[in-house]
Amino acid sequence: MKLSIITINYNDLNGLTDTVNTVINQDWKDFEFIIIDGGSTDGSAEYIKNNAHYFTYSVSEPDKGIYNAMNKGIAKANGEYLLMLNAGDVLYDNDVLGKVFDQTNYTQDIIYGDVDRESKGVVFAESIFPDKLTFGFLRDRMISHQAVFFKKKLHDLVGLYDETIKYGADWHFIILSVCKYNASYIHLNFKMAICSADGLTCNPLHFDAMKEERKRILEKEFPAFVDDYMLYDQIENNKIKNRTKFFVGKCKKLIKEVIGKT
Repeated sequence: MKLSIITINYNDLNGLTDTVNTVINQDWKDFEFIIIDGGSTDGSAEYIKNNAHYFTYSVSEPDKGIYNAMNKGIAKANGEYLLMLNAGDVLYDNDVLGKVFDQTNYTQDIIYGDVDRESKGVVFAESIFPDKLTFGFLRDRMISHQAVFFKKKLHDLVGLYDETIKYGADWHFIILSVCKYNASYIHLNFKMAICSADGLTCNPLHFDAMKEERKRILEKEFPAFVDDYMLYDQIENNKIKNRTKFFVGKCKKLIKEVIGKT
């Protein structure tokens, strides 16, 4: 089996339906489909039961959160590669999986592409990711897991998602894989998914907590790099402040000259 698609859900029947439809309508079919539901009470459990013929494995039972549900899915997966496509996220078109796997036999640990971002059914942004994943990039940002195919064996090396992390265990896994364990990767320059921006980590109310969480993780996992990058940030911020001050000064001088001539 080439690919395992893992979808987790909790009380998001509409999102789950959208995700299932985009998976089962793929032209390329060499994948298994795993559904991990957290014991939903909105009709999701009944939907999963009624459509069980689409799923290689499905369960609806209480879990301990997003990353616990993801890990449960990984434990059931048999594919060479894994794709985490949560309820509400959809594949970009019906040919995405074929474009990734049908023509080329990739050997990299990580295959990733680009995404659109939507909220309430409206696409409002796109994310085009770099071909090279550096510590500087991954320190502050991440590639979208909805468009990332990980080799399952990478979890044997790096570990499962850390369930003690509230917001960014997927980011933690990616930065460890690339920057600590030297995982190989390739960027495919096309859009693979449309990601829902209505989840926990897209809520501005959580941004400060997410930032503090990342800081703690970086200090734990990459202590030798953190101080250097903090100094780099200070230098860059000072450059921006100086440029802004210079620009504002020039503008004020120009305005005075214009006023003086009138």
